[in-house]
Amino acid sequence: MTYDLPEELTVEADGPVRTLVVNRPAELNAVNAALHRALADVWRQLAADRAAKVVILTGAGRTFSAGGDLDWITSFLDDPVARDESLREGAQIIEEMLRFPLPVIAAVNGAAVGLGCSLAVLCDIVLMSETAHLADPHVSVGLVAGDGGAAFWPLLTPILRSREYLYTGDRIAAATAVELGLATRTTAPEDLLPEARRLAARLAAQPVEALRGTKRVLNMHLSQALSGAMQAGFAAEAVTMRSGEHRDRLLVLRRKAR
Repeated sequence: MTYDLPEELTVEADGPVRTLVVNRPAELNAVNAALHRALADVWRQLAADRAAKVVILTGAGRTFSAGGDLDWITSFLDDPVARDESLREGAQIIEEMLRFPLPVIAAVNGAAVGLGCSLAVLCDIVLMSETAHLADPHVSVGLVAGDGGAAFWPLLTPILRSREYLYTGDRIAAATAVELGLATRTTAPEDLLPEARRLAARLAAQPVEALRGTKRVLNMHLSQALSGAMQAGFAAEAVTMRSGEHRDRLLVLRRKAR
């Protein structure tokens, strides 16, 4: 099957396994406009691939995804149309991942930050390199953690544990992520992709309808629990995107990154 995707997101086929690679290694796989749109669109394309049975999601190079590209995010300050489109696509990414029928294994090879963190924890099984970490720094840049963190984390880990990390944006080491329930297990860095591929092969050998049906029932719990919280989260994030505090913090962060 031919996929209609930009170079920022690639699909590699190996029998029934599709490896989805976030492919901006020079930019630490930060999400720009083209990649964000592709992440919203790719799940229907994967679902239409009749030979596919399992998906592995990983990042090219040393990072899973550093979150939003600062140049792209900064453009929202003076472009409300692009800002609103990014929120619509953000909601679509979450909805499509929850609706996606095949099992998805995250192979978190490095930092998974912001949207990168949300992408990882939305997968069915989350394997993390021992040197990787998660972080959701929305609040630190003046934003509500609306694209996954505040809505989704409390379904996986106690709210009391979620609060500190969401309020501060602190890094969550791989072992701590497993303890919290935000990841399944850790591997040595060199074993991450081989282990993801071994697990993908096992899942691909399972009875197809039984596996898909089990995922569908499990994700019904998540979809029902998320519906109100996700809408509220994106609405609150939209308000903070227009705040002076967010503008000031984002511009300082962008200057430091240059």
